[in-house]
Amino acid sequence: MPYVPHTPEDIQAMLKVIGANSVDDLFSDLPENVRLKEKLDLPDGLCEEEVLWYFQKAAGQNQGQSQLTSFLGGGVYDCAIPAAIDALTGRSEFLTAYTPYQPEVSQGTLQAIYEWQTFICRLTGMDVANASMYDGATALGEAVLMALAASRKNTVVLPDTLNPRYRRVVATMMRGEGVKVLIAKASDNGTTDPDSLKNIMTDDVGCVVIQNPNYLGLIEQVDTLSAIVKNTKAVLVAAVNPVSLSLLKTPAEYGAQITVGEAQPFGIPTSWGGPLLGFMSCTDKLKRRLPGRVVGATTDNRGNSGYVLTLQTREQHIRREKATSNICSNQGLNALRATVYLAMLGKEGFQELGQANQIRINALRRAVENVDGVELPYEGPVFNEMVIRLGKPAAQFIDFARENNVLAGIDLKNFPVGTENDLLVAVTEKRTAEEINQLADLLASFHSTAEVK
Repeated sequence: MPYVPHTPEDIQAMLKVIGANSVDDLFSDLPENVRLKEKLDLPDGLCEEEVLWYFQKAAGQNQGQSQLTSFLGGGVYDCAIPAAIDALTGRSEFLTAYTPYQPEVSQGTLQAIYEWQTFICRLTGMDVANASMYDGATALGEAVLMALAASRKNTVVLPDTLNPRYRRVVATMMRGEGVKVLIAKASDNGTTDPDSLKNIMTDDVGCVVIQNPNYLGLIEQVDTLSAIVKNTKAVLVAAVNPVSLSLLKTPAEYGAQITVGEAQPFGIPTSWGGPLLGFMSCTDKLKRRLPGRVVGATTDNRGNSGYVLTLQTREQHIRREKATSNICSNQGLNALRATVYLAMLGKEGFQELGQANQIRINALRRAVENVDGVELPYEGPVFNEMVIRLGKPAAQFIDFARENNVLAGIDLKNFPVGTENDLLVAVTEKRTAEEINQLADLLASFHSTAEVK
């Protein structure tokens, strides 16, 4: 957007129109003690060409995933995005669509949301899905509140293997609600210890969260953990990587009552960390407790099909004391991107996507398992990402790889299940055999040229 400065004459003309004598009059309602008395300490102005050159030079120093090979994961992934998604969702009628406050005139927006909900129900096996969840972390926080309200309890159990960002968001949301947070410890194999979960399942526990695959990419013992929860009155919440549902059991199949996750892998760029797209679905019994919005399909009095906002639980729409949500923005554009992505894949394409991810993570395992100085600390099955244990701190290898234009992964030094030598590496369908072998070569070079401490 071009910057057009105002001349003194322009300023006086505008002041005259609004009935002010000076610019200071515009701020006359502000107390004197908060008003700046001296001029701003700014350098001399630049001409348009100089400003443009300055910002182009600064932008040229950025390096994104189009210039680097990314093995970063932990909830946000460098995935392949078909060109058709930008072409379709970039149309003006989609880009300018907003929250359907007048649903009867927002049929296109409502249909897109309805299709998105349908995809989520089919993926998770749940009965009902909503829309407008901001991201996976806040979706999980909303799900925990929803579960505790349904169970009428005040304690939630989170696994040690949960995404640390999810864990922090949930802890913050629960603190304001006076909810107690308990942690189920992990076993030596990197997954949730069933005995630890069983030992903390008191009568006060109203919600148990399972992340599958967990933050380390490992597949949890979902049937065993679910059986422990079923013996109580707690609500089981599943946090999932939706791509994994192409190969793994759906949350409904192992007894989850609420499912949440992050849909960023479905055609949404990483964009330096956001915006993202959370999703939530649940059993029919819990549908009236869903936050956000639920769009339904119907017919009018002439027999024509149409779409309506079936449920809105915001305090803006219903009595505040009855509200279960304060979600204000609609993630419609990202939901549309994900819907187009899934529609393009179809059932067979979605299964092939999961298989492509699995082929590549297995290729990474084979490429690194024989590198001197590298260990694979967990033997269990993984999806999309895995832990590599180095002979030196992972942070040092991350710096080493970055010098070779590779984003090597995530340092697990501060993760409850890990050491400073542990590196979380993600491999999506976008990574090639050459890139995987390059990472293995970098690991070998790193350990051969540096003294292991």
